[in-house]
Amino acid sequence: MPSAVKKISIALLVVLSIGWLAILSWHRWLMGDPAIILKPSTAAQHIAHIERIGNRSERGNLLGIQPWMEPTDYQNGLTFRQKLEGYLKTAQDSGLLVPGKTVAIFPEYIGTWLVAANEADRVYKAKTIQEGLTAMTLTHLLPFWQVYRTIPDTVGNKTNYAIFAMKAQQMAQDYQLTFDMLAAQFNITIVAGSILLPEPTAEHGKLRVGNGPLYNVSAVFHSDGRLDPQLIRKVFPIADELPFVCPAKAADIAVFDVPIGRLGVLVCADSWHSAAYKTLKQKGATILAVPSYSAGDTIWKTTWHGYSGTPTPADAQASVGKLTEGQAWLTYAMAGRATPEAGITKGMNVFLRGKLWDLGTDGTTIVVQDSTTTKLTPAANGATLTCLWL
Repeated sequence: MPSAVKKISIALLVVLSIGWLAILSWHRWLMGDPAIILKPSTAAQHIAHIERIGNRSERGNLLGIQPWMEPTDYQNGLTFRQKLEGYLKTAQDSGLLVPGKTVAIFPEYIGTWLVAANEADRVYKAKTIQEGLTAMTLTHLLPFWQVYRTIPDTVGNKTNYAIFAMKAQQMAQDYQLTFDMLAAQFNITIVAGSILLPEPTAEHGKLRVGNGPLYNVSAVFHSDGRLDPQLIRKVFPIADELPFVCPAKAADIAVFDVPIGRLGVLVCADSWHSAAYKTLKQKGATILAVPSYSAGDTIWKTTWHGYSGTPTPADAQASVGKLTEGQAWLTYAMAGRATPEAGITKGMNVFLRGKLWDLGTDGTTIVVQDSTTTKLTPAANGATLTCLWL
């Protein structure tokens, strides 16, 4: 009998040892080689162009920042903040910041890829975004499943929803800490691009998340680092967003009192819709910031196929198939609608650039100045800074 017990005990130890070895091997596969230290890309090596429009004025300016972002910039909140701080330091050294009177505009989705923060190195080295998201899911199987099983059937892409929802609290903290510190450090107002968060709210100066639908949301941080209580939720998600991003209402588009005027903010595709400009006009916006993202390398040179996610309005239907994507942005988005539809004569539209897995990026900064439109920053694989003096 003791011999049988001994054999069973040995067998159990062997099984447990094999199990632990399997778990350790799986964990090492997920986390990658710990000896590899990934270095975030630096701002300086990617700044391709600095554009100044008008003469320096103490009335202030709009500063468009098109950063060049890479997966390693999102290793954690610190690498993210340091990358963006580098662009603002360059702007400061170039005389492009007016204390208290500069509004810096970052692009759409700049905060969204904080979903990759504190992940395995294989996430940052992944060749495709799907490969990276899969590695994240396998690393967090239990929290992923806990979120996934509660998602309503109305959500079309439950996998994407679950990944962003399970990382939402940390994403919101890193996003707020980055931009409130930068706004206070440089004494400027910041339109903080956008980030995907579930049921976001700004309560008592804190960006909080809930358990509801995902929104593509932007925030404004004042020059003392304070988060404005009004958030900007995207009203017209494009086709790629609709399966997991909830649309907001055009009537809820916010306008902010800042030292240089009444600031309206439209997230990307919202700038193509007359309903958005109707709200801006009703709320007295005098200047406009549009954080945007165009997916796909060189997409601005391709044929424009009309609106994405919503029907193409009558005033644009005749141009479908006849313009390039870039020409359509100049004709039917902020550049073509801000002044005639809302009376806004100062505005800036910036785009996210970089090498983010296989997503691709394109777009050049667009400026509205005294009812005229200027397309800036020639296509380049690098960051750009654009200053419009008021």
